[in-house]
Amino acid sequence: MSSEAGPPIGVIAGNGRFPFLVLDAARRLGRAVTVVAIQEEADPELNQVAAGASDTAVHWMSLGQLGKCIAVLREAGVTEAVMAGQVKHVKLFAGVMPDLTLLSVLKRLRAKSTDAVLSAIADVLADHGITLVDSTAFLQPLLAAAGTLTERELTAEESADFAFGYRMADAVAGLDLGQTVVVKDKAVVAVEAMEGTDEVIARAGRLAGPGVRVVKVAKPNQDMRFDVPVVGVPTVEAMREAQASALSIDAGKTLIVDPDAFIRAANDAGLSVVGRSRNAREEAK
Repeated sequence: MSSEAGPPIGVIAGNGRFPFLVLDAARRLGRAVTVVAIQEEADPELNQVAAGASDTAVHWMSLGQLGKCIAVLREAGVTEAVMAGQVKHVKLFAGVMPDLTLLSVLKRLRAKSTDAVLSAIADVLADHGITLVDSTAFLQPLLAAAGTLTERELTAEESADFAFGYRMADAVAGLDLGQTVVVKDKAVVAVEAMEGTDEVIARAGRLAGPGVRVVKVAKPNQDMRFDVPVVGVPTVEAMREAQASALSIDAGKTLIVDPDAFIRAANDAGLSVVGRSRNAREEAK
């Protein structure tokens, strides 16, 4: 690694493939990486990816060990860190024991919404000299493009449902409740809260049967440092199981994990997937 590669980067890893993408991208840029893997969420395969790589270290710790996370990153000389991968909000209410550092954060909060908790954690990291950076900083080519992304275009009925669903999804996201709304025949079937996208899609399928449409949006003032919308092949699998017909995601704000595999799976499932442009979002207001 050359001296021009830049300082070491920290990766705070939740679940899914997102952490692997950030890790690979950072290493391709010659950055040494210290991974803080959340043991309630992160994939054990992180150990295998890091094995034998002198520039990568993985440290496992509980979701509640914010003080240990800071200490590990500081000891590694990390001044910039990326949050990558989902940490289910519900885990904060499921027996996680916060250390004194995290407890002090939670006690200061007036509400424990996703943005409030993560913003407060970002502030504490900054207090210790660690800047949380845009979680897609190394992954710009993986952000969704605008327009139809699949072979199949939307039907008139799907377009009408999306136009209806955007108003609902944007309002819900603006309240920091969730980023996904499932609609059918201009009615809201299911709204995401703490359960996550795949589970809300499954619930919608049980409630309304075939033909539900999924609207996944970024928050109106999306902080790209955390809680960035992510879709991938598991999203398609959840939609196939629920017999959903179409998916809308926000262009430039939604990360697609393995885009080629995602689009191929969506085409195989007969789905229509569209990227809503920023202009379209502004026009809908």
